[in-house]
Amino acid sequence: GRVQYRDTAMFEDETEDYGADYPDALNKYREAANITNSVMAKVVLECKPGVKIVDICTYGDKLILEETALRYIKNKKMEKGIAFPTCVSPNNMAGHFSPLANDKTVLKEGDLIKIDLGTHIDGFIACAAHSMIVTADASQPATGKKADVICAAYFASEAALRLFRPGRKNSEVTTVLNSIAENFNCHVVEGVLSHQVKRFIIDGNNCAISKSSL
Repeated sequence: GRVQYRDTAMFEDETEDYGADYPDALNKYREAANITNSVMAKVVLECKPGVKIVDICTYGDKLILEETALRYIKNKKMEKGIAFPTCVSPNNMAGHFSPLANDKTVLKEGDLIKIDLGTHIDGFIACAAHSMIVTADASQPATGKKADVICAAYFASEAALRLFRPGRKNSEVTTVLNSIAENFNCHVVEGVLSHQVKRFIIDGNNCAISKSSL
């Protein structure tokens, strides 16, 4: 079965500041990020035609728990593990598809999938996402609308990362995301937010909206 984990966000006071000066915060963020990136690379390799999505998600969760168990071993009280469950969302599913154990959904040749997962060490969270086309022949280049939307997502995310700086406005991020999407004849998905992450809080109140509603 899938891994069970506790949502600690509801127990944390978001007004409390756990910045870079919090004891060992940067090291914990770095450890969490290293695990997240390592697990993501391994999960990507499992995304092949004919594989059940639930098996991939279970595999990703298992890796996160195994890796976090090897960190800060002497501190028995420290919480660590899955900050966000492994999700594999095909085609028209925008994200967060982490199915139940009895789900039979299987990846197919040509599926455009979005993988997302997250790790935390002592509540310090590192999440990652990756989009890819499922294929038995990785040497074949992506073409058409699938290639357009992947490129749009890539360049939009790279631009957004460069705009998340002190003094910048969240609205600037929204404008750039939509401008890049339009250049690839794509549309930004409504209702998707980029949240500030805090200790034990994966969706903070400070956020940038991806597309303004009319």
